[in-house]
Amino acid sequence: MNLSITLIIIILTALVSITSFGRPDQIDKLSFWPYMIQERKQWYRFLTGGFVHNDYMHLIFNMLTLYFFGRAMEQIYFAVFGSNLYFLLLYVLGLVLPGVSTYFRQKDNYGYRAVGASGAVSAVLFSIVVFEPWYTIYPFGIIPIPAVIFAVLYLGYSWYMSKRGMDNIGHDVHFWGAVLGLIFPIVLKPELFKLFVAKLMQPHF
Repeated sequence: MNLSITLIIIILTALVSITSFGRPDQIDKLSFWPYMIQERKQWYRFLTGGFVHNDYMHLIFNMLTLYFFGRAMEQIYFAVFGSNLYFLLLYVLGLVLPGVSTYFRQKDNYGYRAVGASGAVSAVLFSIVVFEPWYTIYPFGIIPIPAVIFAVLYLGYSWYMSKRGMDNIGHDVHFWGAVLGLIFPIVLKPELFKLFVAKLMQPHF
């Protein structure tokens, strides 16, 4: 049986996360911990932090979102770019790049650490906007919203909440992951921007 890249990522993430539940030492070794990255040059944490999660709900939410959107995006990337390895590159960059701004803000804060694949999942989710801006998604289960409108609302909310800093959620990671998902396909193939604009000018509900 041929496993898709999406399913391989889900299986690996689930295995690492589940075997880390109830093991604070294991989570400490793998989590995105800016202080340790700076002091001990543990650069691997930019990547491994995306393979551990706080609990089952955190893991299930991220992996279900990846499952529903990842398979579709993997097929689109293969059709457009000729290889689904570009999809894998998007996911890896989504694990690493969104944490850069957080690293510089928190590198002197010993108590700050984060886990979860939210940045990469956001990158995958928001790539769909480039290819199908008016694709209908159901972020709350029952309310249909065009992908491009949801993208604007999501980015605005994440930026606002990141500036407020009133909770422990990595809103800046969500924001930059979403931005990466929007620009990555266009960087690979600039003519996609013209197609995106053309589709954007032809809304359908």
